[in-house]
Amino acid sequence: MLDFSSVYVIAGLSVAALLFIMGLMARMYRKAGPHEALIVYGFRGTRIIKGGGTIIFPMVEMCKELSLELMSFDVAPQQSLYTNQGVAVTVEAVAQLKVKSDPVSIRTAAEQFLTKRAEQREGLIRLVMEGHLRGIIGQLTVEQIVKEPEMVGGRMRATCAEDMSKMGLDVVSFTIKEVRDKNEYITNMGRPDIARIKRDAEVAAAEADRDIAIKRAEASRASAIAKAQADQERVAAETASMAKQAEAERDLDVKKASYLEASKRAQAQADKSYEIETNRQQQTVITEQVRVLQIEREAQVKVQQAEILRREKELIATVLKPAEIERQRIETLASAERQKLMSEAEGSASATRVKGEAEAEIIFKKGDAEARAMNVKAEAFQEYNQAAVVDKLISSLPEVVRALSEPLGKIDKVTIVSTGNGDAAGAYKLTGDITKIAAQVPALFEALSGMQMSELLSKVRLIGDKAPKPQPPSTKS
Repeated sequence: MLDFSSVYVIAGLSVAALLFIMGLMARMYRKAGPHEALIVYGFRGTRIIKGGGTIIFPMVEMCKELSLELMSFDVAPQQSLYTNQGVAVTVEAVAQLKVKSDPVSIRTAAEQFLTKRAEQREGLIRLVMEGHLRGIIGQLTVEQIVKEPEMVGGRMRATCAEDMSKMGLDVVSFTIKEVRDKNEYITNMGRPDIARIKRDAEVAAAEADRDIAIKRAEASRASAIAKAQADQERVAAETASMAKQAEAERDLDVKKASYLEASKRAQAQADKSYEIETNRQQQTVITEQVRVLQIEREAQVKVQQAEILRREKELIATVLKPAEIERQRIETLASAERQKLMSEAEGSASATRVKGEAEAEIIFKKGDAEARAMNVKAEAFQEYNQAAVVDKLISSLPEVVRALSEPLGKIDKVTIVSTGNGDAAGAYKLTGDITKIAAQVPALFEALSGMQMSELLSKVRLIGDKAPKPQPPSTKS
């Protein structure tokens, strides 16, 4: 049997052999990235590996990488190119090509460029591109080359496509970078357009200046007209405002006098009505107290009668039989309950009647007091003349102005900026605004009442006229 040391040796040799085989296989396995193609040739023929891998047997097979990446290089012929006009130009362009991705194109490119260096490959391609570019430039004018570079690039791609396909290549793009000439043909080519553009620009600028001058003149004239109209309207508005203010002051004084007189008369009448009503209420309370005492006395009498009957029944009960006693007791209880219900009904009816009479009396007195107050107010109004009305309005004016300016009193700080524009300077602007607001009070009264101040004053009797006394309304006794 083998000992353990022999087993360890065999296992180690097996592992080493396995690692050697794996390393050898790794060296033999070649992979191709997405940017290249692997060309394998040997005893199994030529194979193309793209985007994958394969095993390369040493000594019997070999492989080389063919780049599929984009190739970009300049196409700039050293000699001058002649257009169909006979003008010599120098053209610089950039071409971008790549190997096509299909197996046939890769095999074709491998046959022609696999053993060549990158600069050799670009040199061959550049010669072909320059030859085609020379032929295309000879068919075009300088204007076409300069103004339509995309057309030149498109014709180059279309012309070179067949030749490049034979090499397994694809022309991705062809771009003209620069076109020059030694005789300044291109520079002079744009001078007519430049002169025409300058001429048009100068004409347009002159026309614009003319239009601006016309517009400014028209705007100045319109501004002057508008300013004159605004001044006229301002003067008219100030005149109307001053007239309204005078009328408002006059009407306010008249109203103030009228309101003060009416308030005093109404207060006196209200005090008298309050005293009368207080006395009537006291009389009602006394009447109710008397009725309560009367009801209490009636209840006490009924209680005493019930006590007498009870004693009588108690004496009879000592003589009569138990059945007679029970009958008498039941009759007594029924009679007492009947008397109780009757008393309660009478008391409730009396209270309801007294309450109704008191309420009717209060309503009557209240209506009588209101009628008398209306008569007093009518008499006071009949006594007013134009002087009283004017005095009432004038005396009420400070209260109105105080109410209008009351919000300004709640402001902690006021900053006044004076621009020096006439009447709108400094603190005068605040008082002027309050005066204008106060001047709107008559207009507000006329809007709410629908009556002009002039009509109201025309209905007030003149000084010295006597007003007819209003007839007092008839009162019920």
